[in-house]
Amino acid sequence: MNDHDFLQRVFARGNSYWLTRFVILRLISFVYAIAFLVAARQLVPLIGEHGLTPANHFLEAMQAQLGSRMAGLLQLPTLFWLAISDNFLSILSWSGFALSLVVLAGYANAIILAILWMMYMSIVHVGQIWYGYGWEIQLLETGFLSIFLCPLLDGRPFPKCRPPLLVIWLFRWLGFRIMIGAGLIKMRGDSCWRDLTCLYYHYETQPIPNPLSRYLHFAPHWFHQLETAWNHFVELIVPWFSFGPRTARHIAGVLLVSFQIILIISGNLSFLNYVTIIPFLACFDDTFLCRILPKSLVRRAEKAAQESEPSRINNSIAIALSILIAYLSIAPVLNLVSGRQLMNYSYDPLDLVNTYGAFGTVGRERDEIVFEGTQDAFITGDTKWQEYEFKAKPGDPNRRPAIIAPYQCRIDWQIWFAAMASPAEYPWTLHFVWKLLHNDPSTLSLLAYNPFPNAPPRYIRARLYRYQFAPIGDRAWWKRERIGEWLPALSADDAELRRLLGAMNWLD
Repeated sequence: MNDHDFLQRVFARGNSYWLTRFVILRLISFVYAIAFLVAARQLVPLIGEHGLTPANHFLEAMQAQLGSRMAGLLQLPTLFWLAISDNFLSILSWSGFALSLVVLAGYANAIILAILWMMYMSIVHVGQIWYGYGWEIQLLETGFLSIFLCPLLDGRPFPKCRPPLLVIWLFRWLGFRIMIGAGLIKMRGDSCWRDLTCLYYHYETQPIPNPLSRYLHFAPHWFHQLETAWNHFVELIVPWFSFGPRTARHIAGVLLVSFQIILIISGNLSFLNYVTIIPFLACFDDTFLCRILPKSLVRRAEKAAQESEPSRINNSIAIALSILIAYLSIAPVLNLVSGRQLMNYSYDPLDLVNTYGAFGTVGRERDEIVFEGTQDAFITGDTKWQEYEFKAKPGDPNRRPAIIAPYQCRIDWQIWFAAMASPAEYPWTLHFVWKLLHNDPSTLSLLAYNPFPNAPPRYIRARLYRYQFAPIGDRAWWKRERIGEWLPALSADDAELRRLLGAMNWLD
């Protein structure tokens, strides 16, 4: 009998998800590390004491609305009810990043994963619009399930405690809801998903394209139609097989994971696709993973499987968790089968079981807000304006699109949304202009560079441009056409600007 046959027999006995647990925990720790790194570098300028939308103002408003701090804590659980400051934001973020690296290095138990989950939930719940994306609550739900994959204290990569089979099934249930929700929101939403034309536009109009997006955009229409049909197949048909027999599950897992990898290389969707891969890993058992993982890792898993002992406590906890998830799944399931499906919505304060979806509508044209400043004392037809460049979103037509995912530049994403609306719907943009008028270092850290390093500009304005990918072969990456004004020229002395900022308590 060769080594492969022996390992197959070992892993085929009983609960054979030792390698599965190992891979799931390593990937979620990687996603946590990225998420906490983003928070460490961006929370203070976004929601700090002098940020664009200060979290202390947000918590004060919540407390006033709900009547007490305790009511706020129950409705919106976060450690920041205890204290909120720039130092605490930074300490919690960097601590989360460091703890994520501990898990990534191989040491994980239920206590560590519970701390990571609680810390990130605390950030999401005060993050306001900057943390209003579906992958935030998806990471929280995935992170919560991961707590129950581990022993309470034993943090070794392959502890003697068997991976709970019921928790593996709960991961599959999460992956199923993610994909079915994404598929149904498309079929019920934009008509271009039904006539297979959405990908004519998506690569150009998605939030943050990457260099490959340009080449995919100019692919033949038949290719885009085939892609869209494949999207529907993977999102609406394949997930059902994740509950099937071993071979069906393995095939489904390969299709679901490879689909997310394709999405990763075609755009910059933050860590969405990385965290989405995690529940699909539960489709694989050790008989599959032992074929592709290093032999040294497989041997350690084999030894743990041979020495493992059943645990009544762990089994009881897994049963209780399954009952809780089943109960909390009622509302998301009813949402899925309803004619008015909500997308990326949480039904409980802890975000334990949520409903998901992505790109229910696809824009046909890409509009971008370009912020410009000048140091001229008066605005004339000869005024020289200089553009502010962001780290990821399109700006200079000659600049190559960024490759930034799984990292996320959160202000770039919000400006993509703002370009589809008016300043009245995104009042934080006025605070952003005020910060630029004062060369605020914290705000400027969110940008690629400051065109006014020596003295702040006298005026800031925002213009709206329509961007299109330049044809393949052009030296420029984009071509653009000005279509109007988004914000008029504003100065620090503008009375109306000061009045609006004062009303929002942003006049700092």
